[in-house]
Amino acid sequence: MTLKTRFSLILATALLAAGCSTADKPPAKPADPSQGCTSSAVEHLQGQVATPELLEQARQQAGASTARVLTPGSVVTLEYNGQRLNLNVDDQRVITRVSCG
Repeated sequence: MTLKTRFSLILATALLAAGCSTADKPPAKPADPSQGCTSSAVEHLQGQVATPELLEQARQQAGASTARVLTPGSVVTLEYNGQRLNLNVDDQRVITRVSCG
């Protein structure tokens, strides 16, 4: 197996893992961090431009301990972290997807 093929497989696996989300009923108030990340609590942010302030607001609302913005072509770790919020954005930093992992 070539290095390029291995890298492609690793990247595809990472992208699939980043897509996992906990789609619970959206809470009326910010989620409890001890309960883990709840991406459905911030789905309403799709279509907005990701800024550092919005990222922090989303992290708090989702009950996540950490948050990150994933741009097209971002290299991500393979580990799953149920306490991490991911904001996937397009080239203009418009949020296209939210997930935990």
